[in-house]
Amino acid sequence: MKNNILELIKSSANNEKDFKSLENIYKLYDQLQYSSNIKQMGEDIYLWLHTNFNIDNVTFSLFDIERNSRENIFIEGEEFYLDDNLSFFFIINTHTNLNAIVSFSATSPVHHEVLSEEYNIIEAAFFQISPIIQNGIIKKNFIESLSLDSVTKVYNRHYLIENLNKQISLSKKEYKSIYFIMVGIDHFKAVVDEFDHDIADQVLVELAKVIHTNISEFDMVARLSGDEFLISMLSTNNVNDITSIAKNIISDFSKVKVCVDEEGHTLQKTICIGFDEYATFNNDDSIDKTIKNADIALYEAKNKGRSEQFNYGDLNEEDTIDLF
Repeated sequence: MKNNILELIKSSANNEKDFKSLENIYKLYDQLQYSSNIKQMGEDIYLWLHTNFNIDNVTFSLFDIERNSRENIFIEGEEFYLDDNLSFFFIINTHTNLNAIVSFSATSPVHHEVLSEEYNIIEAAFFQISPIIQNGIIKKNFIESLSLDSVTKVYNRHYLIENLNKQISLSKKEYKSIYFIMVGIDHFKAVVDEFDHDIADQVLVELAKVIHTNISEFDMVARLSGDEFLISMLSTNNVNDITSIAKNIISDFSKVKVCVDEEGHTLQKTICIGFDEYATFNNDDSIDKTIKNADIALYEAKNKGRSEQFNYGDLNEEDTIDLF
């Protein structure tokens, strides 16, 4: 790969085509330096491949070596597989647990032949941009480590509250009130005791998926600790909507089956939900207090049994005293 770029530099002095190819490589290099994030880098790589080599089908993904999992960051065109006769792929090693994979597919055998002849130029380009991709991935990792829960990939509490405060301050008129929903798994400790942390983590991941499928893209989810998730509802402040969403999350999760062994045995769990309303115009209340109230409501729901929900607004003063 290094030799390809060196040969291209050497031959560009007397070969106009090679000079043009080298110029295009450094145009891509310059463009990527202005990319705001790793997804934008994927888009810029696609545009470069499409403009210079008529490539329509491109996938830019990250492969986690430790988890043996792949995350697609950017996809354009028709689906293809790495072992297709018309496909090419290039691995960018970041010297971390994440490697980037740029894969693309020709549209026909003739196009594949053309790309094969030009592949040394594409390879030279990828070698040249590798350090920028590496930095982008490292930056992505750093941001996610500060803002995302490592198991479920939802926000952590600090990031959710920080961003929520910003949204409220910028849109006070829009958000007159916000409901906070607290979700907790019934008897979650038993999962850890009976199985192991990997199974427990999978239960948490499945719950995060169910939550996301039942809320709007404008709502935010955070994992607090253990088995508790916090949802800030920005899409609605109607208590009937909140009750319906909570009911759907409880129902959907109760149907989820988590495989616990190679024989195919599965585990099904239930959850309880508590919620409270935060009035953005009421200076006497705080977000932290409302979250605490939602947590109290969650434990009140758990006191009622499995698959229950509870509104903190329905809690009597005597109940609050008994709870503590």
